Amino acid sequence: MQPDHFFDEMHTSDGSPRPHYLPYADWLKYMPVEQMLQKQKEAETLFARLGITFAVYGDETGVERSIPFDIIPRILRPGAWDTLSTGSIQRVKALNAFLQDIYHEQEIIKAGIVPGAQVLGNKLYRPEMQGVDVPGDIYIHVAGIDLVKVAENKFYVLEDNLRSPSGVSYMLENRRMMMRLFPELFERMSVAPVDHYTDLLLDNLRAVAPAGVLDPTIAVLTPGAHNSAYFEHAFLAQQMGIELVEGQDLFVRNNVVYMRTTRGPQRVDVIYRRIDDDFLDPLAFRADSLLGVPGLLSAYRAGRVTLANAIGTGVADDKSIYVYVPEMIRFYLGEEPILANVPTWQLRKPDDLQYVLERLEQLVVKEVQGSGGYGMLVGPAASPAQRETFRELILQNPANYIAQPTLALSTCPTFVSQGIAPRHVDLRPYVLSGKSVSLVPGGLTRVALREGSLVVNSSQGGGTKDTWVLEE
Repeated sequence: MQPDHFFDEMHTSDGSPRPHYLPYADWLKYMPVEQMLQKQKEAETLFARLGITFAVYGDETGVERSIPFDIIPRILRPGAWDTLSTGSIQRVKALNAFLQDIYHEQEIIKAGIVPGAQVLGNKLYRPEMQGVDVPGDIYIHVAGIDLVKVAENKFYVLEDNLRSPSGVSYMLENRRMMMRLFPELFERMSVAPVDHYTDLLLDNLRAVAPAGVLDPTIAVLTPGAHNSAYFEHAFLAQQMGIELVEGQDLFVRNNVVYMRTTRGPQRVDVIYRRIDDDFLDPLAFRADSLLGVPGLLSAYRAGRVTLANAIGTGVADDKSIYVYVPEMIRFYLGEEPILANVPTWQLRKPDDLQYVLERLEQLVVKEVQGSGGYGMLVGPAASPAQRETFRELILQNPANYIAQPTLALSTCPTFVSQGIAPRHVDLRPYVLSGKSVSLVPGGLTRVALREGSLVVNSSQGGGTKDTWVLEE
């Protein structure tokens, strides 16, 4: 059964606003619905004009869409943010140590904590990276940690996004939009800023330049304008004041990467890549890739260019590895996890498989390498036919799936066609590693706009909110 009680982030059980929402609630009381509707339309018009869109893979129309934006912010009190930020940093440090270890000494495998087959047999493990030293031992330069709240002081980590996490442009543009639409609210409330994210990212990318490079040239590598996240790639390059390049703009000579310019070749030292491993280098990975740069892996292995994130990070955000992150924290950091994992059944284990198959109507089942809300079954919301179809998929390859309980995701007030109503949310803060491991006070709040839906992904009908972390 789906939980019938959800934590309301704005209101207590008697309907009164929680203390950190009080100033906003007082303001909202005097805002006519007509004016809110006008502000919502204004936001939609501005986002469309700015070209803030995404494409849905598999949509035969090829039409790009604006991600729905909700004008009611999600507000976090300082104490809650301290827990989330400290816990997210702890998690990324442990995951980074895990990647450094499995591509070198593999101590965690030798200790019997993570099964070797789970790592070395994983298709996201890259043997080409074995023994390769990366600058500062940093593999995860940008991480998106998906978090859900289920009670006043109870958060769970839903998953770790370590390859090329997207959505940060929405975090930044959502804040700009709210400041434009409701400047009086920012005068009334002490909201921590997030607009220094790109400065922090650029500083960290500069810090991981190859040895001996004092003034690195940095570029964002995009698959091109047809990619669903192209707006974000262009946005980040523009905000950091660096070049946006495609594979055809780069070439490798003597293990050095160069960018073609009107003034001749220019060396590139750090590449913030938004292309999957498989497509990065047709000489090393997929030979049919037209997106990558021939010879890029050789230049990387030779230490002549830095890639952010590192090749091979995907093995650490695979959902079959997720279950071991608490043990990684204990093994590498000697600390107890600050943020809990969602209880997880691994269907490669016969007992777990039997348990899950007997309770499909109660659980959420996910592909270990799925993302974007695809490859998953939300049991309580699925029809009997959908559950039976998924049962057959599971039985064909049980190791390809994990299962988790249907969490009682918290709700936030959301402006919908019927007025203001509660909708389920999650949160993706972005953790940056370079000079240090840090994050800006905020993140991307995703909201399930369909009533009763627990799926927040934009490709599945979700929207976004601005996330306000209140300063002390």
